[in-house]
Amino acid sequence: MTVRKTWVVVTAVAGVGLAFMSALVVGVYMVAGNLANGVGGGSVGLAKGAVPAAYQTLVQKWGNLCGAINPALLAAQLYQESGFNPNAKSPAAAEGIAQFIPGTWATHGIDGNGDGKRDVWDPNDAIPSAASYDCKLASYVKDAPGNLTENMLAAYNAGAYAVIKYGGVPPYRETQNYVKTITTLAKSFARPVTRVDPSQQAAAAIYYAQKKLGTPYLWGGNGTADQGGRFDCSGLTKAAYESVGVTLPRVANDQYNAGPHPARAELLPGDLVFFSDDLTNSRAIRHVGIYVGGGYMIDAPRTGAVIRFDPIDTPDYFGATRVTEDGAKALPTTV
Repeated sequence: MTVRKTWVVVTAVAGVGLAFMSALVVGVYMVAGNLANGVGGGSVGLAKGAVPAAYQTLVQKWGNLCGAINPALLAAQLYQESGFNPNAKSPAAAEGIAQFIPGTWATHGIDGNGDGKRDVWDPNDAIPSAASYDCKLASYVKDAPGNLTENMLAAYNAGAYAVIKYGGVPPYRETQNYVKTITTLAKSFARPVTRVDPSQQAAAAIYYAQKKLGTPYLWGGNGTADQGGRFDCSGLTKAAYESVGVTLPRVANDQYNAGPHPARAELLPGDLVFFSDDLTNSRAIRHVGIYVGGGYMIDAPRTGAVIRFDPIDTPDYFGATRVTEDGAKALPTTV
């Protein structure tokens, strides 16, 4: 949604240029299946920049506190609770980056940095406390049937007694949705250890964006009739995926969490590509486009420009997201 630095490249949009890009998209999708069959393993690491640099070491360390959690899962909870905002306060009096209510903090808050204080507003205490609380809940439900991580998340939402009573995730819609939301969000914070499966909706999203080539940019534009059908960067990507039934958040830095993150060498048409002046912090992302192959994207770049093809290999390239329907649904409406 924000203005991106411009690296000027002269690109023909009509005629042969557009035909070339269309052929490129089709060609890459013909081999997409082969790119999804890699193998890998190892412990869960964090995707590059997914967690703000100020908290990445804390999340990586404390996310391994017990077997029921991992760094990506802990990151997903913090994002869901506060959007990594250490000053967040909810109407229900939940406080800090991990959104502890005073009663829970009084019994489960710990002095994570050893300074002699337990400060709910200090991420150095709150993040370790969040991990510690998860592991404590896991210990309460360790004998319940089913997946320990899912049971722990259910206990976080509905209480340990409900998990024990029902022998696993209880039949509460809110609790079941919470478990699915966090486990799905965790995939967007995890460093992939295998090739990321291609998106099923990507080709149609690209087709939508291609039809908008040449449309003037509008800050805050969503493509509505009263805006003359104009878009800004994240308005275009949101509309493109909305055309295939996937609802993305409105701003670019939240769209980054709508799925897993393929490496640069593994990009496929339809992936969202992101740009930032701070390559260590996904919350600082300020531009997004739709990758079309061959090192190019379709994007709405800035005021005074039109929707066009632009190269992605620029100094501010941050990373990419392969949008999934479940990943988009898991994102909070506000962070």
